[in-house]
Amino acid sequence: MKTKKLLITIFGLLAIAAMLVACAPAAEEAAPAEEETMEEEAMEEEVMEEEVMEEPLYIPVISKGFQHAFWLAVEKGAEQAAADYGVTITFEGPETEAQVDKQMDMLQAAIDKNPVGICFAAVDSKAAVPLLEQADEKGIIIVGFDSGVDSDVPLATAATDNIAAAALAADKMVELIGGAGEVAVIAHDNTSRTGIDRVDGFVGQVDAEYPDVTVVDVQYGAGDHLKSTDLAKAIIQANPDLKGFFGANEGSIIGVLNAATELGRDDLVIIGYDSGQQQIAAIKSGQEDGAITQNPIGIGYKCVEAVVKAYNGETLDEFIDTGFMWFDADNIDDPDIVAVLYE
Repeated sequence: MKTKKLLITIFGLLAIAAMLVACAPAAEEAAPAEEETMEEEAMEEEVMEEEVMEEPLYIPVISKGFQHAFWLAVEKGAEQAAADYGVTITFEGPETEAQVDKQMDMLQAAIDKNPVGICFAAVDSKAAVPLLEQADEKGIIIVGFDSGVDSDVPLATAATDNIAAAALAADKMVELIGGAGEVAVIAHDNTSRTGIDRVDGFVGQVDAEYPDVTVVDVQYGAGDHLKSTDLAKAIIQANPDLKGFFGANEGSIIGVLNAATELGRDDLVIIGYDSGQQQIAAIKSGQEDGAITQNPIGIGYKCVEAVVKAYNGETLDEFIDTGFMWFDADNIDDPDIVAVLYE
């Protein structure tokens, strides 16, 4: 009897041992399977992180308009910076520089996309301030270009020193009219920083430095050459002793040139701003005495570059001076001038 119980006990222990042996490989196999799954998940996370890191920064560039070739040159510079720094940009603007509401819609749409930064050239230096503050609250980097805003939200503005440039235009005007006489100005607007500064720079220089010269009229043609033509004709007809005319942007100076041609006033000293095909031809022919050229490609390049630098933690200069030069028939073919002109 005792022998039978002993045998039953031995067989029971053997059965349990056999079961343990059978289960052991399954447990050993499960462990590598779990490790393999964890490794695959870790690899997937790394791939996702790399994809996020490799996605290029997006920077909308919003200009004042597209009615002048100037903005196409700015776009060219912005695209070059995007290529050099490996970022993605879009470039847009209203059809004319008078469409403030349309530009505000574009700015709002850009903010809604939550880009890393926005390059912005304001049609109206005050109208955009609330939207720029909204962008700032969302952590979007704002860099102005060409025409700044009356706000400290932009970290920097890439632009011409328009007051100094227009003052140089005034100096040239006074020299060419013989130091005394009446002159007039057609500008694009009195709402954008460029419009305000160019008029202030020209008129301020005349008032401060040349007591024998009088600015008889300043008018604003919205950068439209047809409207500027009509305004310039009215000024010329109302001031028969007028000696000189300053056009403060491409559309304005084309209007002045058209008016002088239509009224037969080839005796007028005409000074412009920017370039463009018609203005270049007028300077080469002698109808226009000279102009101030900006560096539009440099303006576009520097604004995109500034956003990238700010994103990378670099400190920006508040004003990024992109420079200006005087050109006339004597130096229009110089390499340094040719490099910044556009048609």
